[in-house]
Parts: sequence; structure tokens; C-alpha cells
Amino acid sequence: MILAAGRGERMRPLTDRTPKPLLPVAGKPLIVWHLERLARAGFRDIVINHAHLGDQIEALLGNGEAWDLRIQYSAEPAGALETAGGIANALPLLDREHDNSPFLVVNGDIFCDWDFGRARIADHLAHLLLVDNPPHHPTGDFSLANGKVGAGGTARFTFSGIGIYRPALFAGIQRGQAAKLAPLLHTAIAAGQVSGEYHSGRWVDVGTPARLAALNAELQHAC
Repeated sequence: MILAAGRGERMRPLTDRTPKPLLPVAGKPLIVWHLERLARAGFRDIVINHAHLGDQIEALLGNGEAWDLRIQYSAEPAGALETAGGIANALPLLDREHDNSPFLVVNGDIFCDWDFGRARIADHLAHLLLVDNPPHHPTGDFSLANGKVGAGGTARFTFSGIGIYRPALFAGIQRGQAAKLAPLLHTAIAAGQVSGEYHSGRWVDVGTPARLAALNAELQHAC
């Protein structure tokens, strides 16, 4: 699942007429970088949620055949359902409404060179990919020790926006209900039900026009 329902307030005015996942980076929409990597890793069935200007996302990506993918869409009301609410709402499309097998979730507004082919089955309720803290988030989100994610600790990392979850994590959320992901993760962490791994490669939270421009320049130079 690719999360693409955010309004992109910090990216305005660019997102006033274009949904953030469709903003171009080195000649192609940000979300297409994800689709290409997912296809190379062997994924075939993708669900994308959307709200703000979601019709543009569907019009551009279609059914996914351009990337040898099968894309379904989970439309949300204006204002969206937050991360956990959006995931819970899409569980039937993920064929996880009555199945507790894990699935991969990727934020649509990040750039990351992590190989999706390394995604492993989550033994717990969640498995998080953690990265070094960026300048705009110096205190990080979680600690990591012996493959387990913790809420405390002095050595903390930032959650990349890439995670593997089991539907049971979202059991308390009704379809159509707005809900944030962080409280669910903290409850699961307290129960010892969240594993994690550290990624030392390239990761960018493409949340502002300045970071978008910097990433665009970097990738164009690399190409």
C-alpha cells in the first residue's frame, strides 16, 4: 500500500493544484519512483489511498499496467482519514479484512533507496524501517536494540514511513474512522510487538518545496 491521501500543507502552493505524490522529481512523479522499485522487487498488487485531488492520481497511474502492476484505489473523504484510518479503510482491498498476514506500507511523500525486495515477514504486529535523524527532526522517533523497536533510549532514529504491518494492529479502527498511526505503534511497542531495522542509505522526507528542489537537483545530477 502507498499512502497518498495527505493534503501537503507544507508543500503549498505546489500542492494547491497537484497532489504531493505527483510532484515531479528528476522527470517523473515522486510516486512513480516507488512503483518502479516495487515492481523490480516483485510486488504486483498495489493499493493507493487518496483524498486531495485523488482523481489526478488515478488518471495518471491508471490500473498500473505501465509498470506491470495491478493498482486499486482507496478513496477517502475530504480531509482524509489519517494514516492508521486510511490503512484500516483499505484492508478489504488488500485482501486482509479477515486475514492477519502482513503487508508493506510506504509513505507516498518520501524518497528512499531501500530495496523493497528485502521486505521480510513481520513476526510481530509491525516491523519498521528506521533511518538517521534529518536536520528537521533531530530527536528522532524510536530506539532500536537487537531488532526490537523501543519508545525510550538516548540513541533514537527516525521512522522512515516504510513499515510492514499485520491487520491486527488496526483491529480497533472501524472502516471510515480517522485514526493516527503513532498511538497504535506505541501501544504495540509497549507490548513488545514491534521489530525494526536500520537503513543507512538515501532517504528524504520530501515535505517542503526546498527539500523537493534539493532532491530533484541531486537525482538529475546522478542521472
